[in-house]
Amino acid sequence: MFSILQKEINSFLNSLIAYIVITVFLMGIGLFMWVFPDSNVLDYGFADMSTLFNMTPYVFLFLIPAITMRSFAEEKKAGTMELLFTHPVTDYQIILGKYISSLLLVLFALIPTLLYYYSVYQLGSPKGNIDSAGVFGSYIGLFMLASVFTAIGIFSSSITENQIVAFIVSIFLCFIIFTGFSSLGTLAFWGQSSDLINSFGIEYHYQSLSKGLIDSRDITYFLSVIFAMIVSTQLVLGSRKW
Repeated sequence: MFSILQKEINSFLNSLIAYIVITVFLMGIGLFMWVFPDSNVLDYGFADMSTLFNMTPYVFLFLIPAITMRSFAEEKKAGTMELLFTHPVTDYQIILGKYISSLLLVLFALIPTLLYYYSVYQLGSPKGNIDSAGVFGSYIGLFMLASVFTAIGIFSSSITENQIVAFIVSIFLCFIIFTGFSSLGTLAFWGQSSDLINSFGIEYHYQSLSKGLIDSRDITYFLSVIFAMIVSTQLVLGSRKW
């Protein structure tokens, strides 16, 4: 697995996609945090990072599929899938190697945003007047969200040899799982069952973590979705119909 992981990371770092993705992400979030009216911290007047944690999931909807779309689709198109599976590694080791390498790239993009936390911390009146527990919980939520989106992206890349198709399918699935259930839960049709419907969506559990309360039920939900996506990817690749 580590050889696959190293190969994928080197491939990312030797291409422009890693640098473009990280730059676009940081510039986009930075503009919302510090420049755009109605969302920047300076105009808001409170030591708060809600802009970062509210906008990043929607940026992730495009950022992470752009990272994962090449994972297996490129291997299929280049005809190197059979060669890849002749290595003395299991299907799950190959999948996890590609999964972890993609997730690490997302984390590389996320880590510099800690500077935003430091800046808001210093700007607080008095200094440090910021809900650090909430920020910590929100970062855990972003990490779990990125983990789920990456697993969905890897699965999407495994079902096609076209990277653009993988990109579109990944965006669609991430969007549906993130906001689809919460939108569905607003329908009056469900009545008192609306909370149950909401709980099937990522947004419900992400918002829960963003409050700074680390609930084992939320963590279990995220891990379950990741596990389901990894297993689904293995089932697709295990068919060997490429």
